[in-house]
Amino acid sequence: MDLNLSGKRALVTGSSAGLGEATARFLAAEGAAVVIHGRDRGRVESVVEAVRAAGGDATAVLGDLSTDDGAAEVARAATADGPVDVLVNNAGFYRHLSWTDASPQEWADTYNVNVVSGVRMIQHLVPAMRERGWGRVITIGGGLALQPMSTHPQYNATLAARHNLAVSLARDLAGSGVTSNVVSPGAILVDATQELVTGIGPARGWGSTWEEILPNAVEALIPNDRGRFGKPDEIAAAVAYLCSDLAEYVSGATIRVDGGLIKGAF
Repeated sequence: MDLNLSGKRALVTGSSAGLGEATARFLAAEGAAVVIHGRDRGRVESVVEAVRAAGGDATAVLGDLSTDDGAAEVARAATADGPVDVLVNNAGFYRHLSWTDASPQEWADTYNVNVVSGVRMIQHLVPAMRERGWGRVITIGGGLALQPMSTHPQYNATLAARHNLAVSLARDLAGSGVTSNVVSPGAILVDATQELVTGIGPARGWGSTWEEILPNAVEALIPNDRGRFGKPDEIAAAVAYLCSDLAEYVSGATIRVDGGLIKGAF
């Protein structure tokens, strides 16, 4: 299926690893010119080289989106070779903290990185999309926005804010030719996920090898209809769909890619 992304430029924030990297690679394979963003030059350039080696078009942008100046520089660099047509707000972070351990400053820092950084990029890049009459903004959210856990509450809350701002943006963009939507992943098996599960598995009696730990981790942590962790490319495919003309009638929507982990109908 041709998603008609050739000639489009896509900035994927936080794309030097994990879901962001998978998304950038997928969009590049569909013909988009991708802007790889991160803060570590070596990791960013490694992804750029991999995309180019596969026949794709990629450029590198470095910068800290948690500051006004850093975000402005990323936006400037991302548009140096042409306008950005697609913004994928993926960058974010969290620490495994309890309600007791997550200080007010931790809440503020997490909100700044996970929410305000995305707002900065929207404000820098979306006005030009509106002027051109075409654009796509995809926010990477998560199931914890709807079904928060008792742990890392500061992160759960920022996911809810990301979902909310994406829908508000969609309402503001009505009639402009620019859409705003959310892709909401479940538990995706990136390197950090495997490291975490492998680290806690033996102590929880899940086994000693990855083959033993994996099914027990799924049952204990993320019971879902498919009985497994998700794959990064499954998230990337949903993003690519929302970037395409096929999703022109999709606005303010949340596409859950979580194997049925979230049990609600809405």
